[in-house]
Amino acid sequence: LWVVPRVVLEAFPGVVLLKKKSRDKTIELIVSECRDKGYDGVVLESWSRWAAYGVLDDPELRQLALQFVKQLGEALHSISSKSSTRNHLELIYVIPAPRMEGPNNQDFGPEDLLQLADSVGGFSLMTYDFSGPQNPGPSAPLKWIQYSLTTLLPAKGSASQVHSHMIFLGINFYGNDFLLSKGGGGGSITGRDFIHLLEKYKPSLQWDDKSSEHFFIYSDKGVRHAVFYPTLLSLSVRLDEAQDWGAGLSIWEIG
Repeated sequence: LWVVPRVVLEAFPGVVLLKKKSRDKTIELIVSECRDKGYDGVVLESWSRWAAYGVLDDPELRQLALQFVKQLGEALHSISSKSSTRNHLELIYVIPAPRMEGPNNQDFGPEDLLQLADSVGGFSLMTYDFSGPQNPGPSAPLKWIQYSLTTLLPAKGSASQVHSHMIFLGINFYGNDFLLSKGGGGGSITGRDFIHLLEKYKPSLQWDDKSSEHFFIYSDKGVRHAVFYPTLLSLSVRLDEAQDWGAGLSIWEIG
């Protein structure tokens, strides 16, 4: 059993990336925290924040961002783990899923994966939140998951498929309750909310062949809602896909 807490870099990235002293200080803080608390490493999330700040559109800053992740991974690898199952501290890096409409500068691509592969222990691929309140729909369409894996990795069965075991395919253990009225609305729900809706409205579960997800429709005070929530069948389909690729799993989240 590893304990690898999630660390999110939310500060303005220019401060960390442009100044070597700040980069070194940030890495030192993370490594010290792991050493002091007996952690086995960290799960680092920074790419989506860097994208939001526009860092990844600048080739120089993008390279500095990749270098920071490599430097952190190498620093963690240099520290022996107190766990009997690992020789060194580990870095798992969170990456967004590629866009279906085609890649842009903000996407994490196969070249980025290759650059970091020797410095990180794995990549947590965020294949969830495909839809939102303004575009109600499935959480993680199977075709999107397949597209993400195909974009980042060589073809299935390829002799060069050496990095597939480093991918932890994101699986959502939460659902969404979206309003279907003009303007949209709604948001994520947990299992308790899902059971409550089933008991209160007695809806019929429907299977969406296009996304390989279950959903149901209900009306409340004249407003129609669409609820998408993972079921045993939808999870089984995604587990099969991960197994076909030789990938692992990253679950968000149980609570």
